[in-house]
Amino acid sequence: MTTGIDSGRILFARYAYAPNALGYCGPAGAAGLEAVACGTGSGVDVGAAARQFSGAWPYQQLLAELAGMDDPLDERVVRGYWTGNELTAAVDRERFGRELLVRLGERAGHYWKYLTDDLLPEAAPTHAFHVFGVYPWTRLLGTGMPQPLHVLDSCRIRNGVVLELRPDTAVVRSRGLQFDGTKLMLGPLEDRAVRRRVPAGSFVPDLRMGDRVAVHWDLVCDRLDTGEAASLEHWTDWQLGRTNERLASEAVSAPSQGPV
Repeated sequence: MTTGIDSGRILFARYAYAPNALGYCGPAGAAGLEAVACGTGSGVDVGAAARQFSGAWPYQQLLAELAGMDDPLDERVVRGYWTGNELTAAVDRERFGRELLVRLGERAGHYWKYLTDDLLPEAAPTHAFHVFGVYPWTRLLGTGMPQPLHVLDSCRIRNGVVLELRPDTAVVRSRGLQFDGTKLMLGPLEDRAVRRRVPAGSFVPDLRMGDRVAVHWDLVCDRLDTGEAASLEHWTDWQLGRTNERLASEAVSAPSQGPV
């Protein structure tokens, strides 16, 4: 690439674009991130945009601090947050969790009262923790409504293999998220069409059948090598295990409604 933008900022744009374009997080207007993720947008201040992501930015900022790094948009930090890597594995999780909850609590105010030390066993410097632990959706699974599971499955980073290429989409084989009424789990492999192009182009322009990719909000946002895919799988499984422990504890402590 000849954009003059470093690889960490490009990587951040690729993962952050989809929820930003949907209006879920970050600053209004996703055109700048879209351009950077497609390999253009040399005049875009990715750092200014990234600081407005109330989810990703505190994680990357703190992960960089604890790793002794100056730039929260260093490629190793960005990769560590979105899919996991050696920085993710090496961080002191308890220290990270305590400091993160303070920072998130300052932003969340009284809206997310569950951001307490009870979340520390579940805390990790990853997007998976933000999706399953910090966001409220796992606490709404018991309603029986489909939206919580849909949001959780869309917001997490999927790891899949490209089976077919179409003009604007790709058929990707991956495992969907399921909830059996008690715990979350990854289901059997399934094939589904996801977007591989946005108006400005493609985040992985030379996408090929057989490529292992990351999918965020039904958009192919990155190509993964073997180690990156394994790390994403590991941290997804790790997070689901810790989140399920909390769900089980919450189910036990929930007051009985008694006979109806």
